[in-house]
Amino acid sequence: MTTHTAPAERLHHPPELEAEPFGDSALMLRVKNDDADFRRAAGGRLRDVLLEVRPYGVLDIVAGVESLLVEFDCLAVTHEQLAQTIRLAVAGNALEPGAPGASQSLFVIPMVVSEEFSPDLQGVSEELGMSPEAVLQQFQSSVLTINLLAAAMAPMMGGVRFPGQVSRCAEPRTNVEPGSVMVAGTNAIIQPFPGPSGWKVIGRTPLTICDIREDPATSYKPGDLVRFEVVPEHDWSRLEGQFLRAASSAGASSDGPEGGNRDLS
Repeated sequence: MTTHTAPAERLHHPPELEAEPFGDSALMLRVKNDDADFRRAAGGRLRDVLLEVRPYGVLDIVAGVESLLVEFDCLAVTHEQLAQTIRLAVAGNALEPGAPGASQSLFVIPMVVSEEFSPDLQGVSEELGMSPEAVLQQFQSSVLTINLLAAAMAPMMGGVRFPGQVSRCAEPRTNVEPGSVMVAGTNAIIQPFPGPSGWKVIGRTPLTICDIREDPATSYKPGDLVRFEVVPEHDWSRLEGQFLRAASSAGASSDGPEGGNRDLS
């Protein structure tokens, strides 16, 4: 598969959905709406619909913040045929936020704030014109949606209730510790493994959010919800290294700092 949009005419589609050829064997889908929150929520719903219907020839579905890349077998189906199948699937399944879809889990993730773990908290508070305590209060009161899994399965989340946009670091760090909780714009992300990043670090979770020894390696998926909870630094040793797991049954408790979650379906 190539990484550039194919030089083809944009496919005919209903007004609410764009379907563009992306290389020889993929379609880029976008929901048309002036509201960014609607586009993101509808994009998640579209992903659920396609995973449920699984149109003929589809090989993989990759979620973006406001788009969906559908990879397919070009020997089995054409761009036009797949786009038509998707239009028919969407016609019978509402894309509005709140429409029935795949099960959704809520993760409550503990976060420790300290001078070592929160090097950018003071800078973020100055940028937003509020105290560090107010920044953390706003962050904890936000229920975030995982929009996509970025590099190394990092959960990229939208919906931070900051009064403004948080800029990225002027000079990106070459190595950010795993578990670092970072913000940029009104988004948040957790660093699963050591690596570079230009996002601003405001805390760190003691939990392991991605472990290749587990199957699956993560317990979260696009569309799931996340809430952060600041816990005392002395809780670090008790929680360190615990794998963030999904609840095994609906209604499991999400209380407490262990990163529990409950099925919201």
